[in-house]
Amino acid sequence: MLVTGQIGVDKKPYLDSVVRLAAQRGIDIPAFHVGDMMYAEAPDVRKGRILDLPLSRLGSLRRAAFKDIINRTSPAHEHEHLIVNTHATFRWRHGLFSAFDFDQVRDLRADVFVCLVDNVEVVHHRLHAEHEIDATLKDCMVWREEEILATELLAQAMGASNRFYILSRGRQSDTIETCLRLVTRPDMRKVYPSFPMSHVVDMPDVLAEIDAFRAQLARHFITFDPGDVDEKLLLERAIAATRDGLDWLDVEPHTFGGRKQGETIRVRVREVMEIAGDIDGQIYMRDFKLIDQSDMIVSLVPELAGGVPGLSSGVERELQHAFEHTKEVYVVWKPKRHPSPFITETATKWFRSVDEALSYFDERGYLATRDLFGHV
Repeated sequence: MLVTGQIGVDKKPYLDSVVRLAAQRGIDIPAFHVGDMMYAEAPDVRKGRILDLPLSRLGSLRRAAFKDIINRTSPAHEHEHLIVNTHATFRWRHGLFSAFDFDQVRDLRADVFVCLVDNVEVVHHRLHAEHEIDATLKDCMVWREEEILATELLAQAMGASNRFYILSRGRQSDTIETCLRLVTRPDMRKVYPSFPMSHVVDMPDVLAEIDAFRAQLARHFITFDPGDVDEKLLLERAIAATRDGLDWLDVEPHTFGGRKQGETIRVRVREVMEIAGDIDGQIYMRDFKLIDQSDMIVSLVPELAGGVPGLSSGVERELQHAFEHTKEVYVVWKPKRHPSPFITETATKWFRSVDEALSYFDERGYLATRDLFGHV
C-alpha cells in the first residue's frame, strides 16, 4: 500500500500505529518512510530543511530511497503486505512539484493507494511546529486538494483507480483499524455511514445514538466516516467569533460528538473566514468521493423532538448521489412516521433499527468474519 498526504498530516506515527496493531495480531507489515530514508542518504541536511534543497538533488535522494525500497521488497523477500509512506506532491519554496517517478512506482507494484487527510487547522499547526515556513490555512487547503488529485491520478496511471481511497487520519483508533483492513482485508465491504451533523451538535442524546451507529458499522465494515474531518464546526465557530469581534479562536482537536483529544490550537479568525468557500467545497467533493469509494451507504435518520425526522439536506443529497451511482442504499429510519417516497423509492432497503439492519447484512453475508487470530 502506498500512502500519501501533505506535510503536517503526521503520517509516520499514524502508520507506525497500524504496524503495531498488525504485529499484535501476528501480522508482519514492513513500513518504509521515504522522508526518513532520504535524510539517511543526506546526513549533511538539517532536519526539517530537506525541501530547501535544489530539485535535482531532492529528486536523486528520492530515487535512491525508492530504489532501496524496491530492492528490499522484491518477490524474493515474499512480503505479503507492506506500507510505503511518501507524498504525491510538494508545495514549497520551489512552487508545486511532483514527489514520485512513475517508473519506480510501477516497479514497486503498489496495489492500494491511500491519501491520508486531517483537519486543516491541525495540519497547519503541525506544519509550523515542525518546519520553518509561513503558510496560511488557505495554502494548506489547496495543498490537500492537490495531494488528493495527484494520488488519484497516480492510482489511475497504475491501473488501480478502483483501489484509491481518501482516508481521514482522525483522532480515534477506528481509522487505524480501517487502514489495517485496507492493507490486509481488502475483501471486506466498504461502507459510507451517513448521518446528520451540523444541526444536531447541541443534542447530546442524538449524538450518542449517532456515535453508537458509527461504532457498530466500524466493527463490521471498512468505513469511510465523514465525521472524522469536521471543519464545518470550525467555520461555524469562526462566524460566531466574527459577530463577537474576536480575532482568535482556541480550538481543541476533537472528533464529531465533542470528545476532546490533543493540545489547544490558536487559529486566526480572519484566516478561517477566508477559506469558508474552500471548506464547503471540499466537504462537498470529499464526501461524494468517500461514497464513490464505498460499496454501499448506510444512513441513520434519528427522531428529533416532536417526532421530527433528523433528515438533513446533506444526508438527502448523499442518498441521492449513492443511488445515482448505483451503490447499495440502506436507511435506518427511527421516526415513528413513515418515510417519504423520496426515501423508500431510492433505498435498496430501509429498517427501523440498526440491529435490524445488521441482521439483514448478516443474512446477506456482508458482515466481516473473524480472521485466524479471532479479530473481526
